[in-house]
Amino acid sequence: MPSEAPTTTTTVPTVDVLIVGAGPTGLALAVDLARRGTRALVVERGTALFPGSRGKGIQPRTQEVLYDLGVLDAARAAGGPYPRNMIWKDGRQLGEQSMFDTVEPTEAAPFTAPLMVAQWRTQEVLYERLRELAGEEASSPVAFERELTGLVQDADGVTAGFAAGPPVRARYVVAADGGRSAVRRLVGIGMTGETVDPDPILVADVQVSGLDRGHWHVFPPAEDAAAGTAGGSTAGGSTAGFLALCPLAGTADFQLTAQFPAGTAVDTSPDAVRKVVAARSHLTAEQVTGVGWASAFQPRMALADRFREGRVFLAGDAAHVHSPAGGQGLNTSVQDAYNLGWKLGAVLSGAAPESLLDTYEEERLPNAADVLGLSSSVHRGETRRGRATVQLGIGYRESSLTAETRPGLPPGSLHAGDRAPDGARGAVRLFDAFRGPHWTLLTVGTTTPVPDLPGVPVVRIPPYEAYGTGVFLVRPDGYVGWAGVTAEGVEGYAVRVGATRAAD
Repeated sequence: MPSEAPTTTTTVPTVDVLIVGAGPTGLALAVDLARRGTRALVVERGTALFPGSRGKGIQPRTQEVLYDLGVLDAARAAGGPYPRNMIWKDGRQLGEQSMFDTVEPTEAAPFTAPLMVAQWRTQEVLYERLRELAGEEASSPVAFERELTGLVQDADGVTAGFAAGPPVRARYVVAADGGRSAVRRLVGIGMTGETVDPDPILVADVQVSGLDRGHWHVFPPAEDAAAGTAGGSTAGGSTAGFLALCPLAGTADFQLTAQFPAGTAVDTSPDAVRKVVAARSHLTAEQVTGVGWASAFQPRMALADRFREGRVFLAGDAAHVHSPAGGQGLNTSVQDAYNLGWKLGAVLSGAAPESLLDTYEEERLPNAADVLGLSSSVHRGETRRGRATVQLGIGYRESSLTAETRPGLPPGSLHAGDRAPDGARGAVRLFDAFRGPHWTLLTVGTTTPVPDLPGVPVVRIPPYEAYGTGVFLVRPDGYVGWAGVTAEGVEGYAVRVGATRAAD
């Protein structure tokens, strides 16, 4: 393991968790830890937060996470709904298409449509929430211009060294520093991947005149336009020549996406961006009145060999890299943070044994592998966006943390390990009852006695079809951890997983 970082701890600043990377993953984790009173430091190699729109889709399950973190209203104000596609050919509108299959909201799942928020806006929302939790005395919740250069682990913690500034000592380190993660390299974790599409993609934030902001404007290659399609990728096909301009809700920008033939060296300069628009649409180069952030990439998928090395954890793109199709990457990343945050909090508070942290990789690595396959399938045009991509069906039934003690459940029943549904019964809204860093003991349609679990509120509601009847111990990340006909056995489970001091 590299030894660039100093091993002395006598004068090194100490935190509970060092988070490397101030993208959505790192900021979401920092917010979750801050509300638990955990000392965390976010370091970012850049001079400021990432400036581009890149990951702009907030899926329904992530909206539930943002609701719990107290930022969903701010995220909605920063963005808006996805528009329908408007297909163009030779300056004429051919018609509209919906990119998503509609999923109707229900009482149990109130958020079913993706929310469009430019990534830089999502980061601002999380950053402001972190500032709020840090208090007025904190000048900034992120240390910018702190490029990680070394990590040294020992039995008690990790010492991190930087290109500039003093080293930092932490009990745990979380890599949230993207697909080219320095942390992953420093701890020697490999990553296996493959190219999803040989055709490189240009993406940029631009200002455009002459297009309405009520549609996602799609300019397919000639053969796709003639067929009246949006030019989505298909297995064995190519979308080279494709151009799309999506109005970014909550901003004055459009996100430009353009694909090029395999092997093209994509020019990201403002002049080149303008030329692409003029060549592939009825707009002139002069109608591109501004070009902000621009980048080029080749769609690929990759998965880290493991998500943990001692006291160091990988999260977000540091652990898994997705095709942008289907809007799965940012969402899976935020949910990594949401899974890890409560576990770090429980271990650091002394409520749970250190072995609880082993369940992070156990739960998230197979989940990420499944979502990588879905992202690639959407990219190739094999799977429609909609019910498959909202992430409401993700769960942990096979986890060692899951305890389902009710025998003979009928097919389709809520099971321990599943997402805990929302709903309102009397004065109780379940998402409000679950909201916060605590576990929740829920009884549904039963008056069976339950034990007093310190720090765990008890919520009783009448029968509710989304749950059936029984006793449910809901995890801080909104999944059912334990379920039973009565409360017999729940106390032992709560002690094992550190639930009884989760709110301390």
